Amino acid sequence: MPGPVNSTLAFYDRSTMQMGSIRREAERLQEQLSTGSKLSRSSDNPVAASRLRQLGRMDKLAAIDSANAARANDSLSLAGSSLQLVADDIVRARELALWAANASSSPQERYSIGQELAQMRLGILATANARDSSGNALFGGAATGDAYALDGNGDATYVGTAGAGELSLGDGQSVSRGVTGPSFLDFQAGGQNTDLLAYLRQLSDTLLDPTVDDAMAKEVARGAAKDLDGSLDSVVRTQTVIGARLAWVETVQGRQETKAQVRTAESGEIGGIDFAETIAELQQMMTVLEASQAGFSRLASLSLFNSI
Repeated sequence: MPGPVNSTLAFYDRSTMQMGSIRREAERLQEQLSTGSKLSRSSDNPVAASRLRQLGRMDKLAAIDSANAARANDSLSLAGSSLQLVADDIVRARELALWAANASSSPQERYSIGQELAQMRLGILATANARDSSGNALFGGAATGDAYALDGNGDATYVGTAGAGELSLGDGQSVSRGVTGPSFLDFQAGGQNTDLLAYLRQLSDTLLDPTVDDAMAKEVARGAAKDLDGSLDSVVRTQTVIGARLAWVETVQGRQETKAQVRTAESGEIGGIDFAETIAELQQMMTVLEASQAGFSRLASLSLFNSI
C-alpha cells in the first residue's frame, strides 16, 4: 500500500490539475469575451483562421473601392449642382437677351444688360473652375490646376485634359469621376462652334459698345436668345450623363454595402462568439472553480486526511 505521503501528494497533484484545467478554460472564455473571437490562435482551427484572413483581405480591398465610390459620388454630386448653376445662368442670360432685343428697350437698358452679362460670364468661369473634394479642378479632367485660364486679352481658354479621370469601383468596374468643361460649355451658334464663355463675352461687348447702332444691337440680342437655347441643351445633356453616373455609383455602393454585411456575417459565424452563451459558460466555470477550491480546502483540512 502507498504511504501517507504518496497519497497526500497524489491528492494535491490531482486537485491542482483539475483546478488548473478549469482555470485555463475560464481564462479562455474571458479572452473570447474581450476579443469577440473564438479563435485566439490559428492552430485552434487552421481552416477557419485561413478563411478569416481571406475575409480580412477582402475587407481591406473593399474599403478602397468604397472610398473610390464615395469620392465619385461626391464629385458627381458637386458637378451636378454646378451644372444647375450654369443652366440657371443661361436661362437668365436668355431673358436678358430677349429684353435687350425688345423694341422698347433703351440704350441705357442695353448697357445695364451688357454689364450683367459680363458679370454672369465671370460667375460661370468661377463655376467651371470649381474644385472637387481633393482640391482638383472639377471640370478640368485629370488636371490638378484650373480648368480654364484667362489669356492676356481676357479670353477664357480650356487648359484641362481631354478626359476626366476614372475611379475603380472593384470587380472590374469603374466610373468617370466627372466631366470636362468643353462637354457642357461648347455648343454651336449660327452653325459655328463656340463656347458659352466666349459667346457671353461677345454678346456683352456688343451691348456695352456705344458705337454699335440700335438696330444692330437688337438684332444681335435677338439671335443670342435663340443661340442660348443650344447652350442650354448642351448643359442639360451633360446633366443627364451626370445623373446616370450617379445612379450607377449609388447602385454599386448598395452592392458594396450588401457584400460587406455578408462578409461580416460570415466572419461572425466562423470566428465570432455568442456573448450570452459565452458569459453563461464562464459563470458556470467560475462556479465550478469556486466549488472545487472550497472542496479542496475542506478535504485538505480534515484530520483524518492527515493520517491516511
